[in-house]
This record gives sequence, structure tokens and C-alpha cells, in this order.
Amino acid sequence: MTPAQSTRSGAILLDRDGVINHDPGDYTTRLAEFTILPTVLDTLATWKKAGFKLILITNQGGIAKGRYGHEAVAEIHGFLRTTCAEVGAELDDIFYSPHHPDYGQSLSRKPGSLMVERAIAKHQLDPDRCWMFGDKSRDIDCALGAGVQHGILIEPNAPLGDYVSIPLTERA
Repeated sequence: MTPAQSTRSGAILLDRDGVINHDPGDYTTRLAEFTILPTVLDTLATWKKAGFKLILITNQGGIAKGRYGHEAVAEIHGFLRTTCAEVGAELDDIFYSPHHPDYGQSLSRKPGSLMVERAIAKHQLDPDRCWMFGDKSRDIDCALGAGVQHGILIEPNAPLGDYVSIPLTERA
């Protein structure tokens, strides 16, 4: 480990739909459809107390398809930020890609690694001290593409609390 790496932070990188909130199988288009999964807030608070930054990395391809707009995403993310902060699990950042492959290519859309690369640069993260949690292989692939070696593929809508002890073996 280089001296620069030793001063860098660790982070928990999280997909949104199916990891943080219930994924209905289609798009979550408005706040009324957004339901945080059980154990998520407690798990995030535990990781935050351990010193990890919490960063959301999410595809929002419904924007490109015209199913909802940036305003709906901002409203959902605002609610999520407030709810997390209330339990001591402040989100350090949220990165989302509004693109969909049916409407053009983008390096920011997972499995592209650009959102994770931006998070690493902006927050001075050490990729060796980061963990990506996702419910699809593209979530893990985007992290691996950015040099994050710890990717955990979980069942969609599974309790995140089942994984609370995994990153704590390598504290932030």
C-alpha cells in the first residue's frame, strides 16, 4: 500500500433498486412507489459508524425511455438522503445514469465503470477498501472495472442486514 492509498477512505457502494428499496420488476417512477427494504437503514448506520462512506451507484434508464424525469429521481433521492440521515446513515453521494442502451451508449451506465471511477476520484477512495453491493452482475462488473475488488451479488430485495458483517472484516 502506498502512502497515498493509506490516507484514502473506504466506502460501501450500493445499487439502489433491489438493494436499498423494493424493486417492483419495472421502474420505480415516483416517490409513492419507493419502499426502503427491511434492515437497510440499520445496516447502513452500522457501516457508517465503522467509518465507511456510503455511496449510491444506480442506473435510471427510465429517464431515457421517458417513463419519468430527473425531477422524480431527485425527489426519491432527497427522501432517501433525509431518511438515512435521520438514523445516522448519511449518504455521502449519489451517482446515477439516466441512459439506456436502447437509446444510445454511455460509459456511465452500469456495467460501465464511470460512475464508480467518479466516486473514487471525488471522494479520494481506496478501491481496495471499497465494497460494491448489487443485485445484478452489471453492478459488480462496474465496480470491478473501476478497480474495486470486493463485489457482493445479493438476491434482489433480500435483507441487506444479512451482509452487515462482511465489510467489517476490513474496516474503513
